[in-house]
Amino acid sequence: MAAASGTDTASAQAAPLHGLTVGVTAERKAEELAGLLERRGARVLHGAAVRIVQVEDDERIVDITRGLLAAPPDVVVATTGVGFRGWLAGAERWGLREELVAALGRGEILARGPKARGAIRGAGLTDAWSPATESSAEVLEHLLDRGVAGLRIALQLHGDPLTDLVDALSAAGAEVVTVPVYRWELPADLGPVDHLTDRLVAGGLDAVTFTSAPAVGGLLRRADERDLREPVVEALRRTLVVCVGPVTAAPLEAHGVPNVQPERARLGPMVRALEAAVAARA
Repeated sequence: MAAASGTDTASAQAAPLHGLTVGVTAERKAEELAGLLERRGARVLHGAAVRIVQVEDDERIVDITRGLLAAPPDVVVATTGVGFRGWLAGAERWGLREELVAALGRGEILARGPKARGAIRGAGLTDAWSPATESSAEVLEHLLDRGVAGLRIALQLHGDPLTDLVDALSAAGAEVVTVPVYRWELPADLGPVDHLTDRLVAGGLDAVTFTSAPAVGGLLRRADERDLREPVVEALRRTLVVCVGPVTAAPLEAHGVPNVQPERARLGPMVRALEAAVAARA
């Protein structure tokens, strides 16, 4: 990337991402992220790598909720804001919201991150603790340090079964009730993510953004289906990859993909981290 001078320097300061093509893999808040990027001069190529499929009305989740009303949990772990709100929205349709809020309020509520905390407080409940890293690993460490033997723990899932977390808590003596309020699937229309992937492999993207670990998984899963796993991973390694936080970055780092992260896991700081990385490379 050549350094700018004269009028080009002024243009770069006004639109720091001018001339760059940035891939957006998000489903949720994709428009917000694209707007932030475009206002800074970037061309945006959107190809959602996953989609959220709500399962609040599935008979299984209704049965799980009724079970928690009959035997309220000692600890509730809310892992995502959209998931926690979706669970309560489902309970409202079943005529169980008031009872569910009361049951959850009897126990200690942990929020994995600020979005989950916002959903908890939006329901009129109070969270007792939240990890600084917004990671499930820190939630597990916190619970094991305090001791969970004999406790009934309700764990709201976020599309991942969180098997390691469930197994560790169960081994420590807890009764874990998982609440799968939604799951992640590949998008119904695969055209956009395939196009983004093809551009990535061909070197046609200056940067790629990820706002969730499932989006990374979705991109790689689709690459597997097209026999493109190795070319996609190699392309990611040579492209500027920006993640909203360490949880999102973890599956990329497991494949040796370097990435840039903001200090705060938010879209605005994420875009500013991208700007800083672009400036450093220039």
